[in-house]
Amino acid sequence: MSGTLPVFRWHLAPDGYATRRQLRARNLRPGGQDVAAQMERPRRRGRPPLVAYLYRVDLARPVRPMTPGRWRAHNAMMRARRTCPTCRRDAGYVIPTSLGTCVPCTYPNQPESPRSC
Repeated sequence: MSGTLPVFRWHLAPDGYATRRQLRARNLRPGGQDVAAQMERPRRRGRPPLVAYLYRVDLARPVRPMTPGRWRAHNAMMRARRTCPTCRRDAGYVIPTSLGTCVPCTYPNQPESPRSC
């Protein structure tokens, strides 16, 4: 980012600008461009405003397709997030970082509740 950016009020950005999420919804990505503008939403009690960075839609590029190698890497990453470091079992869900281990390892004396599925 160089110089000062145009600043728009929340929900009042002109056409041609989009956030990362809005670009992704259109199957686009920023593609290396710098932030073109920002939106600010004022807050109360002296807190700093919420800021959303905007990118130019005309300079955005298509999202890169997932290749077989990327799918393998993604699956390996998700498997690692589901594997408990204590018991080394697949928990079947992404282990919360607040716990660090699967629920049975975190709370070993709790009886298992029946599943409602």
